[in-house]
Amino acid sequence: MAVVPVELGGRSYEVRIGKGLLHGAAQQCVPLLRKPRVPIVTDRNVAQHWRDAVESSFADAAIESRWFVLEPGEAAKSWENLRRVTDWLLAEQVERGDHVLALGGGVIGDLVGFAAAILKRGCGFIQLPTTLLAQVDSSVGGKTAINTGAGKNLIGAFHQPSLVLADLDALDTLPDREMRAGYAEVLKYGVLGDREFFDWLAANGKAVLAREDTPLEYAVATSVAAKARIVAEDERETADRRALLNLGHTFGHALEAETGFSDRLLHGEAVALGMVLAARYSARRGQISDADAERVTRAVDAAGLPSEIAALGLGCDGRRLADHMLHDKKMDAGTLPFVLLRAIGDAHVARDVELADVSEFLNEELRAG
Repeated sequence: MAVVPVELGGRSYEVRIGKGLLHGAAQQCVPLLRKPRVPIVTDRNVAQHWRDAVESSFADAAIESRWFVLEPGEAAKSWENLRRVTDWLLAEQVERGDHVLALGGGVIGDLVGFAAAILKRGCGFIQLPTTLLAQVDSSVGGKTAINTGAGKNLIGAFHQPSLVLADLDALDTLPDREMRAGYAEVLKYGVLGDREFFDWLAANGKAVLAREDTPLEYAVATSVAAKARIVAEDERETADRRALLNLGHTFGHALEAETGFSDRLLHGEAVALGMVLAARYSARRGQISDADAERVTRAVDAAGLPSEIAALGLGCDGRRLADHMLHDKKMDAGTLPFVLLRAIGDAHVARDVELADVSEFLNEELRAG
């Protein structure tokens, strides 16, 4: 088992990465539990694969597991489900010193983390991420949120988990498309700040996607360690350091909004496209070589991820996509910072980007098909 610490003073915690962690969930979690019962929120798909194992683990430790099962999908991150989860937790008599378990992907982790953040002004929670995307990104760092009609993750809070258990066995039940979508976030860490890791992924990415034990654990642990370092330096994104983790997300969220936050374009697929667009836009501004921009595109292609927005058949223009960005939560004093590239492994925050120029760039990309 690899253990990556997230150093945040009195709110520090560990991310434990390995195989068999869900079958031994009780052993890992019991030191944090105060009662002989534990509330667990999951979705129907995850419950089908992992409820029995987790429930059995806690039963062996004489702890009753109490379950709230949601329908899967991005739509679960809603006001209505936030109300339902918090009402259920109150009915379960969850107290400030208790911990709620979030068993699932990023949707479950975000929703449950936000519920924990506001329940009685804050109770504990433990992340049990079951997707690659959640293991390397959303379960670490304390960003929690729900979606609204105005956009994605606009209502939320920073609330750190007390523990993260990333069971690599859970990825065996993950559909290949979800695995590829999560790999986009792995690739992101190489593109934004670690060219050596980017090069390693070029040689070993297929093995990671094939879920080979050693390359998979290395990729997850390296990604988590990169995020942990950034979060420790800039927990609440008050400086530009944590903002670098948004590489690909400004373009990606606009594409998600245009496709209705649906399965038409998964979040990781949108991030992959967003990274390609960020690299090409950086090249358009003369900040990155055309060769490096092309390498980013090839890396996305090699993973079986989408790399051309023209192929999406959106039926909109660049201005409409740029307009979606006006609802981005990173808007600051009327301007939107973009994470761009000077080279692979060298990302920076640009605050001089004109949305009109982005709109024209996106028009060019839409016409490229």
